[in-house]
Amino acid sequence: MARQFADAGYRLVSPSDGADIYVLNTCTVTHIADRKARHLLRMARRRNPNALLVATGCYAERAREELTQIEGVDFVLDNSEKTNLLHILEESGRIAAAGNHDRSRQCRGLRTRSFLKVQDGCNCSCAYCIVPLVRSNEKSMPFDQVIAEVRQRVEDGCKEVVLTGTEVGSYEYEGAGLKELLERILAETEIERLRLSSLQPQEISPELIRLWQNDPRLCRHFHLSLQSGSDSTLRRMRRRYNTTDYQRAVSLIRSAMPETAITTDIIVGFPGETGEEFEESYNFCQKMDFARVHVFTFSPRPGTEAAGMPDHVRPQVKKERSEKMLALAEECVRIFSNQFLGTNVQVLWERQTGGLWSGLTGNYIKVYARSSEDLTNRLLPAKLVEVRRDGVRGEIG
Repeated sequence: MARQFADAGYRLVSPSDGADIYVLNTCTVTHIADRKARHLLRMARRRNPNALLVATGCYAERAREELTQIEGVDFVLDNSEKTNLLHILEESGRIAAAGNHDRSRQCRGLRTRSFLKVQDGCNCSCAYCIVPLVRSNEKSMPFDQVIAEVRQRVEDGCKEVVLTGTEVGSYEYEGAGLKELLERILAETEIERLRLSSLQPQEISPELIRLWQNDPRLCRHFHLSLQSGSDSTLRRMRRRYNTTDYQRAVSLIRSAMPETAITTDIIVGFPGETGEEFEESYNFCQKMDFARVHVFTFSPRPGTEAAGMPDHVRPQVKKERSEKMLALAEECVRIFSNQFLGTNVQVLWERQTGGLWSGLTGNYIKVYARSSEDLTNRLLPAKLVEVRRDGVRGEIG
């Protein structure tokens, strides 16, 4: 959506700059996501009472009326309208064509890691998930369009493209899948780094892993969704794998590339989760040696199977389990990062905050360093010297 505006000559600014148009792409995967969306819409209105305020995305798809009732929201558009967002706004007469078409200037705020959605929709129907209700039809971007988009990102100056999707592992176009798409991108574009957003463990195969072994441009980072390390909980969640399947996928990746970061998502407090099942999940996460763990406390979503399940876990118990899993998540980051102290790694530097530059390695370690140079969007080596709470201190050069 940002590129629609940039291509038309609009200037992209920081949300704190008092924009003339605010577009919030909402999430509705948890009640906390809904609450944050409402908070951000009200904050945008306070920053510029005269701005055009647009809400779109999955919250808008699920509960349009809730968002239209927020004072100052001018447009609420569902997911199908996002691809036409700019045209809809200009047709309404509320905004006029920008007229300035210095594309390199308008895109300046986009040029570090570029996210490219190549797939949308999910048919998995996990018991807890609202996504299939707001994005039910799976569809994939045609090969040639993906190649053209990646080439445009390269022309814009992007060093890394992240392929995303609601379920990117289910990408399929004219009988060809994700493996064939990656092969074409690597063969037909000059992108310097290519990363995937998320995969399911059953989508990991020796043929797929060989692509990473054969081309260093593929980032050594796999986000493999787990959700629970207890097989009985996974069955209630309606996940399509068990812990044995998951461990097999992790072993396949690590046997080929030991330095690879494997990150994951965990839900604590799923309906019916006993103390024993939580401990199984916790111990399995310890065993997997994740690089990062994103912890979510179960949030019942209206219309999902899990919302109507019996034996919901008490809030205080969910809080205690979440805190314990979050502590493990911090330990995982520290242990994984410690392995690379003293080594020189390539970092894509993104921004400067408080005198420190920050960026990411190919295997998803966040690195901080001081430099008097402008490092924005540069791939430069750094020596990793000290693990901090949220990353690693590095020395450039």
